Amino acid sequence: MGLSVYLYLGLLAAVAVLRLVELRISRRHQQTMVAKGAVPVPEPHFKWIVVVHAGVLIGAALEVILLHRPFLPLLAAAMFIVFLASNLMRFWVVRELGDLWNVQVMDSTRIGVVITGPFRFVRHPNYTGVILEMISLPLIHTAWITTIVTSLAYSFALSMRIRAEESVLMANPEYRAAMGHKPRFLPGLF
Repeated sequence: MGLSVYLYLGLLAAVAVLRLVELRISRRHQQTMVAKGAVPVPEPHFKWIVVVHAGVLIGAALEVILLHRPFLPLLAAAMFIVFLASNLMRFWVVRELGDLWNVQVMDSTRIGVVITGPFRFVRHPNYTGVILEMISLPLIHTAWITTIVTSLAYSFALSMRIRAEESVLMANPEYRAAMGHKPRFLPGLF
């Protein structure tokens, strides 16, 4: 294995550690939200979201190692920029939501509706960031099979999650008035 593979595996490990830290923060936020009156929403499809997030990391590592994917500097640079932008978007979302941010669906609209930051433009900017990360992270080292498989799997899991999440959110008149007219993922689309 060359240096690029070791560096890439290090990047994947760093992302895995970041996801574990996010889970701890999420649990803490969920406890705070419940104390303020939020209600957890049953989410049987959440396990598929977790599987896809783990799958992109494991799949990319295995594909690069077992299929000897080449390191293409121009593709890697472009995808690393997209990867960084996707994580900046996600961090912006976490910052704007504050204690309302977590990884599971919660009926928290009675606590308040966030309409600042990226929420000025779209309803689900966090998912935009995650989708861009799912595409870019494997392609940093040309793990294109992982990109295709996890993107399709995430699209399926996300479609179920958004139905559950939006049924809760849109039931709140304040949320519906503030966010109902905005696109889900990208400004100007749909």
